[in-house]
Amino acid sequence: MTGTGNEAHKFWQRLRGRRPVLLVAAAVVAVLLIGGAVFAATRSDEATPKAAPSNAPTESAPAPAPSPTPTVQPGADMRGPLDLLLVGVDTRVSVKGWEPHADAVLILHVNADLESGYLFSLPRDLVVDIPAFPKAGYRGGTTKLTHAMSYGSRRGKGEPSAAQGFQLLSQTVSKYTGIKKFQAGAILNFGGFEKLINELGGVDLYVDQKVVSKHRQPNGKPRTLRGGDYVGPQATYNPGNRHFAGWQAIDYARQRYTAGGDYARQRHQQQLIKAILAKALSTGLPTDADAIQRLFKALGGSVDVIAGERTPVEYGFALSKLRPETLKLVSLPGGGVGSGGGYRGEQLTKEGRDFIKALRTGKADAYLKAHPKLVVKR
Repeated sequence: MTGTGNEAHKFWQRLRGRRPVLLVAAAVVAVLLIGGAVFAATRSDEATPKAAPSNAPTESAPAPAPSPTPTVQPGADMRGPLDLLLVGVDTRVSVKGWEPHADAVLILHVNADLESGYLFSLPRDLVVDIPAFPKAGYRGGTTKLTHAMSYGSRRGKGEPSAAQGFQLLSQTVSKYTGIKKFQAGAILNFGGFEKLINELGGVDLYVDQKVVSKHRQPNGKPRTLRGGDYVGPQATYNPGNRHFAGWQAIDYARQRYTAGGDYARQRHQQQLIKAILAKALSTGLPTDADAIQRLFKALGGSVDVIAGERTPVEYGFALSKLRPETLKLVSLPGGGVGSGGGYRGEQLTKEGRDFIKALRTGKADAYLKAHPKLVVKR
């Protein structure tokens, strides 16, 4: 972990001796979406009275202990709406000197009731104005969104910092969307999510189109890179309801050389995050201490939490009522733009840009009712 991620990790360590709900919070709030649902389930378990065993003595029962003073749950005073920025970085972040690129940029907007929200993506190749960032020696310019994190990560002769790159990316996204502030965020290494999904026992996804993998063979092994391109048999994901192991889910969600290109990939990544949330809620994870520890290990250094004025645990509790069925996936349409006959990047259509405007003004529901095609059904 780097930067703020180290601080979050130290904070989690301080929680290890406390009640299980906080251990769950510390582990899964790292992805922000999984956490809240698990916390709520755990609290429900704790609030349910335990029946006395059938052979319990009926005489000389000890006097009941005095009721403990109720504790205020972390983040109880938090109010919505909340805007969270989730960033997926490329898999080469472990290479010395490699500058992280934002391969996936997702925004989670949680409504004022903190019970419902919207998840949408911005194209990695979206042409945007990236502001100057003196900390990294960047003077500003107009280019693809994916580069904002790279430019912001530079630290002279020091190793690039993903956490620092996130700062410039956040400023860039704020400038483009008009969302003034992201209360929290996460930098996600999708390679680490393979382990996380496996710890959850896999996920269930509806494959909405045929996807042929560029990177994996049918047995899960990497395809051979030869002459600048991959060769050999390819894993294929056919339409229908599928149960995916970690490598399959990540491989399916990362493919952009398919029908729909990066817009299809954005949709599949949103569906995967929602599927992880659903699976976390449906498992016995919240009451299984061993499973919680495995989840800690699985997350490892794959997640950096970028929290603002509050702790990650507080954000997790604030999201405790968010459920897969109350989270709307939104697909923003766009298309390629060129310069001098060459490809320059992507831009959102007016319909896509107007959704972001409606979101800022609290009119997203009405806008989606008028533009139902933007809502991802599965």
